[in-house]
Amino acid sequence: MASDLQQRLESFLTANNQSLSIEPLTQDASTREYFRVNWSGEKAIACVYPFNDLCKGQFDACLDVTNVFISADLIVAKILASDAEKGIIIHEDFGDTILRDVLLQSNEAERERLLNEAIALIAKIQAATPKAIEQNSISSKLKFDEEKLLWELNFFKTHYFESLMKTPLKVEENDAIEKEFIELAKELESCATVLTHRDFHAANLMVQNNELKIIDHQDARLGSTAYDLVSLLLDRVTTLPTPEWLAEKRRFFLDEREKLGLEKIDEIEYANEFRLQTVQRCLKAIGTFSFQSSFRGKTHFIQYIKPMFEIVLRACENLDRFPNLQKIIKKEIN
Repeated sequence: MASDLQQRLESFLTANNQSLSIEPLTQDASTREYFRVNWSGEKAIACVYPFNDLCKGQFDACLDVTNVFISADLIVAKILASDAEKGIIIHEDFGDTILRDVLLQSNEAERERLLNEAIALIAKIQAATPKAIEQNSISSKLKFDEEKLLWELNFFKTHYFESLMKTPLKVEENDAIEKEFIELAKELESCATVLTHRDFHAANLMVQNNELKIIDHQDARLGSTAYDLVSLLLDRVTTLPTPEWLAEKRRFFLDEREKLGLEKIDEIEYANEFRLQTVQRCLKAIGTFSFQSSFRGKTHFIQYIKPMFEIVLRACENLDRFPNLQKIIKKEIN
C-alpha cells in the first residue's frame, strides 16, 4: 500500500498532467521520501516532505541553497518543479551510483583519486561563502554555534546511552562531560566562518558520467573549515584510517583552498581544528546511528559505533584534552 507521502505525490503528478510512473527509492537516515518519476518525458527525482515545521524549513532551504550552489558552479540537481503547499520538489535525476559504492569497488589508486576530487569540492563550497552572504541565503544565517553543537552532543548522550544502551550516565559522569562539551562547542563556534554542506559524505555524492555530483545539501550552514572534511573522511568507517593518511588529506585540502584564493591556514593549527571537529562530528554521528537503530530499526548502523568511538578517543588523546570523555569512551569500547 502506498504511503501517505506517495499518495500526495500521485495527486501532484495527476494535477500536473504527468504519468503515474513512480518508483520508491531506498531511504537512508532521512524523514523525507524519494521517488523516481517521469517529468515531461524525462526521468526525475521527487522529494516529498512530511508536514511538520522542520521539514517546511528544509523545503525552503533546499530551493535556496540549490540556487547558491548553482551560482557557485557546484554541480547539484536542478529544480524542475516545486509545490510548497504539497511539500514536493521535483529535481534532476543523477542516477543510482553513489560514491560510497564506487569506492568499495575501486582499487586503491582510483579510491584516492575520487576522494581527492571530493575534497576539492569541499574547498569549492567554502569558496562560495561570499555568494551565500551576498544572496542573503538561509545557509549564511545558520551557524554551527554553541547552541547547535551542544544540541548535537546532547543528542548523542541521550540516544547512545539511554535509547540504545539503556544505561543513562551517572549524574557525576554527565556533569563532567557536560563541562567538556561546553568547552568544545565554544571553541568550535569560534571556527564557524565558512559555508559547509553539513552532511558531506560518500553517500551524498553521486557519480554520473565519471563526474561527482552533490546531493542532500539543503542543510548547509556556516561551520568550521574542518567540518565537511571530517564528515567525508571519518563517516561510517569500520577500520581507523592511519594518522599519516589523514595528515596527507588535510594537506591536500589546504592546498586546494589556496588554489581557489582562500586564506592560507597553518597546517598545525588546522590539525588541531580537525581533531576538535572530529570529536564533535563523530559523537554526533554515533547519536544518529543510535537513534536510527533504536527507533527506525536500522540496526546496520550499529557496526560503525565502536570504530567511531575509537576515532574520537584518538582525537582526544592527540589533543591531550577531555579526560572525562576519554574515560567514558574507554569504558564503552571495553
